[in-house]
Amino acid sequence: MTNLRQAARRVGLAWTPGHTTLVIIAGAALLGLLPFVKMGLVVNGVFLGAIIAVGAIGLTLVYGILNFANIAHGDYMTLGAYVTLFLVGSSQTDTATWAARGIFPALGIESEAGLGPFTFGYPVLVALPVAVAVVAAGAIALDFAVYRRLRDRGVNAVVLAMASLGVAIALRGLAQIIWSGDTQHLPRESKLVYRLPMDVRVAPDAIFVAIAAIVLVTVVYFVLTHTRMGKAMRATADNADLALVSGIDTRRVIWWTWGMGAGLAATAGVMLAVFQAQLLPIMGWRFLIPLFAAVILGGLGNPYGALVGAFVIGVASEVSTQWINPSYKPAVAFAILIVMLLVRPRGIFGSPG
Repeated sequence: MTNLRQAARRVGLAWTPGHTTLVIIAGAALLGLLPFVKMGLVVNGVFLGAIIAVGAIGLTLVYGILNFANIAHGDYMTLGAYVTLFLVGSSQTDTATWAARGIFPALGIESEAGLGPFTFGYPVLVALPVAVAVVAAGAIALDFAVYRRLRDRGVNAVVLAMASLGVAIALRGLAQIIWSGDTQHLPRESKLVYRLPMDVRVAPDAIFVAIAAIVLVTVVYFVLTHTRMGKAMRATADNADLALVSGIDTRRVIWWTWGMGAGLAATAGVMLAVFQAQLLPIMGWRFLIPLFAAVILGGLGNPYGALVGAFVIGVASEVSTQWINPSYKPAVAFAILIVMLLVRPRGIFGSPG
């Protein structure tokens, strides 16, 4: 049991002086660039990084336990956003499909007025935990139907990744069939943006994104460090065989991992839909490169690294729009990913082994 506890302390949550040095260097480099960039882009990048962080932490948790890259993770984001749309309904009621007209409006639960400073009403907050539960249950069901069967047959990580690619395509096609490929919008009320010094403008929904990200990161940290399941997850990530012989139900750990990872992805999808004020079947697929870039930049399987990497990717992508077309933001994330693989393949927080 001593070895198991040591493994649980070691996996994914070890912060060393070297990590602090790297973060300080990155922060100093960012401060040095501030005179040459628009502060508004930096602030927007922080909010975008918060969304990437929530999705990337879920992705890196799945990788840490199962040791394969879940390419369908971005489509779990899409599914979370569309389940929310299915519940609250689209603002385009005249042209919406049956699945976008909303369950809540049919039950008389409808509010187009913004909740406090936000553009969305309380039905979105009611629908969010339902969407998280649906996507988490779907991810566990997919593991039972697809991934576990492949693992039992001893396939390698590449085959699992290809299977997840097939799942991603299927989920995207399902979204297009049910909700159509047209752009959808959640019910919203226009609100004035907050004007801050240095020509910084903050949309009210960005505040929701920041609050949600802080709460979720705190909850994930607490679960991983202060609960028996969190310790079991970290021990399984370090050595699944040792965890199994030590009495840990690794199958239950895997299901919890899928539930947490998919739940975080669903939340990130709703955050993205609110932040961008639109839904598309390919929204999660477009977000996949920034997610993987954040995970690889921070270090595969490390939640700390995913958090730091997400903010680096978010800020870099937004700041790049000062000089290049915004449609090339995913290319910026991909370039950072390639550079990190060439310079430091294990990432900022990756373990030497």
